[in-house]
Amino acid sequence: MSPSSAKAAGSWRTLLPVFAACAAIGLQAGIGMPLVPLALEQQGFDKLTIGIVSAAWPVGMLAFGTRIPQLASRFGAVPAIIGSVVAGALLSVAYTVTSGPVAWAMLSFLHGVVGGVPWVVTEIWMNVVAEEKQRGRVMAIYAAMVALGMALGPVVLQVVGVYGPVPFLTGAGLSLLVALPLLPYWHTAPRIRIDATSGFAAVIVVAPLALFTAFACGLGEQVAFSFLPVYAVGAGVSAETGTLWLSAFVVGNVVLQWPIGWLADHADRRLVLAGCTFASTLLVIALPLVPAQSPGVIAVVMLWGGISFAIYPVGLALLGQRFRGGDMARANTAFSLIYILGGLVGRPITGAAMDAFGDRGLGWTLAVFYVAACIAAVVAWRRAPT
Repeated sequence: MSPSSAKAAGSWRTLLPVFAACAAIGLQAGIGMPLVPLALEQQGFDKLTIGIVSAAWPVGMLAFGTRIPQLASRFGAVPAIIGSVVAGALLSVAYTVTSGPVAWAMLSFLHGVVGGVPWVVTEIWMNVVAEEKQRGRVMAIYAAMVALGMALGPVVLQVVGVYGPVPFLTGAGLSLLVALPLLPYWHTAPRIRIDATSGFAAVIVVAPLALFTAFACGLGEQVAFSFLPVYAVGAGVSAETGTLWLSAFVVGNVVLQWPIGWLADHADRRLVLAGCTFASTLLVIALPLVPAQSPGVIAVVMLWGGISFAIYPVGLALLGQRFRGGDMARANTAFSLIYILGGLVGRPITGAAMDAFGDRGLGWTLAVFYVAACIAAVVAWRRAPT
């Protein structure tokens, strides 16, 4: 084996526990995301209250996210992740002994504070370890593992139910799976360094395209999770079929990440981003044109899910090729926070558009942001084609 091949094989081995942890992170999200909204709805609270409580998680992450690199730098990647996972499990248990939107909004906020740590730190870990020629595929596997975990979350809820303390306790227990593959790397995980002369403003200046695509992807994906089942019911199918559409969206994420990641390692990543955003535009525009009762709509949703979410790992790979060393931590953190911000902005805009124009407002809203990201990618490529 050549030295370069041995180095590449070593980097893949180093990333295996991170991939396993990312699948567990996705499983935790797949279980936890629907529980609080469904419980509040069962208790008779209005949609506005449910929306405010649900928004507390991303607000918590945005409030604390800029401090995550310092936390990981001071305590180490694995201790930071495991400490946050244990804290998150305790917060999940706390839902079972409290009630009411005020208490649950506070718990959701705190959950966002600690829940962003495993997400951001594992992304930094991967971008630090990955070789440039493999970066697209590394990020593709990461995205596929998270999506796979999220797809398994509803399966678990089918077994344990969605109401009462049992699903919260189950989620708390399963969230500890994030820690298991990382424990052997407590002392050997890559050290996360921070460049004291750099800041988040520098990330925006150096990599505006990567951050804008994070915003567009966050808007599109989080809007899909919030409104796709609603859109399906409005199109004339049952609520159960609407959840099947969402499952198809997630399955598309799992299936299409590797080929798009491979393409991102063998072509200009800006052009790959342009292709993903352009294809996503066509798919969301085509969605109302396909009969909701036909199998074709599942194919459209799967393609949309896989291609649109590929914007995230390709954007991460593009970010990784622009930053090194201590800058990487802040760059990855900024990317994750912009993704969250996209969802916060996108949900009310899409909801207003659907109120004003009907269900087709979903596709129109997403198309605007996908087109903007496509244009930005093409402009970036034309300015620096090499």
